[in-house]
Amino acid sequence: MSEVLGVCRECIINRFDEALPYIYRAHVKARSMYSLPTNPPRSGEGIRCTICSNQCIISSGEKGYCGLRLNINGRLQCRVTCSKALLHAYKDPHVTNCCATYFCPAGTGLGYPKFAYTNGPEYGYYNYAVFFYGCNFSCLYCQNYSHKNLLEATEIDIENFTKAIIKNQLISCICYFGGSPEPSLPFAIAASRRVLEECSKRIIRICFEWNGCGNRILVRRASELSLISGGNVKFDLKCFDERLSIALSGVSNRQAYENFKLIAEEYYPQRRNIPVLNATTLLVPEYVNADEVEKIASFISEINDEIPYSLLVFYPNFMMNDMPVTPLRQVIECYKVAKKYLKNVHVGNLHLIGFKSMQHFQSAINNKF
Repeated sequence: MSEVLGVCRECIINRFDEALPYIYRAHVKARSMYSLPTNPPRSGEGIRCTICSNQCIISSGEKGYCGLRLNINGRLQCRVTCSKALLHAYKDPHVTNCCATYFCPAGTGLGYPKFAYTNGPEYGYYNYAVFFYGCNFSCLYCQNYSHKNLLEATEIDIENFTKAIIKNQLISCICYFGGSPEPSLPFAIAASRRVLEECSKRIIRICFEWNGCGNRILVRRASELSLISGGNVKFDLKCFDERLSIALSGVSNRQAYENFKLIAEEYYPQRRNIPVLNATTLLVPEYVNADEVEKIASFISEINDEIPYSLLVFYPNFMMNDMPVTPLRQVIECYKVAKKYLKNVHVGNLHLIGFKSMQHFQSAINNKF
């Protein structure tokens, strides 16, 4: 059990009303140090923000859950727009540790020569990694929690951002992540469109790593850019039970499943040989167990059982740094149950539990477990 939460998975699922005060206390502690609202504001007399599923109603003097939108004297002031964003960007040499590396063009050469520069891993090329500040979730175990330091973020305008990509011929993809790109999707979409227009004779794949709870229209537009460019959209399906999402991430994640289904049904069939989306789940010890994974895997399989699904070994971080690395038992249980439903199941961060590769892991399962 996580010390900061003070409640176990069983209490969250079966005694949610009793667990709520503990959950609330944990998120007050996690967010107050960054001056962020504990809950999405719902005053009823403010300005509604529709950038994500939180649907904040921001009263005068308040800020939205992500911290990027404020109501100042009755007007919504946005620190991020379609022409500016708070971000840190850097060149990440291929092949990166991206969750899609095992099937994407950059890691495998899949789609060569239309979507990849080489008929194999793109060594010598770069991913332009774009770390956005701000997030519409509040994960107690956040692996990139520096996104909450909004006062330390650098504001970048679209001109300088796109210029850095356009002039570098070795950048072959752009990956938006951070907290999560949802609050900054207008910028990501506008910048990506400009880059693709200016670099029409180059391969530049557009990729997103998000929690999936963005505005439905923006999610579709962003995913379309990934589709046409050879990129990939990674949905972080953190858990299936809404109560567990509220406990671990502060808010509901139901819209992630609606958006995932939308993209899977609309875009996945158009590019089956180079998957346009995949899903991941971080195996938080004891909380995100085989029951959660089975429900997620079943949900995906009902759409298409070939959609790639990655299980990620947990590393203790942020407020849940008292937790252990995911136990081997839990990893194996989750992997086996996911394989019952899906054809393409991968495990990431295997080095944390002593394995060199998926082949090493699978061999150990077959021989010992």
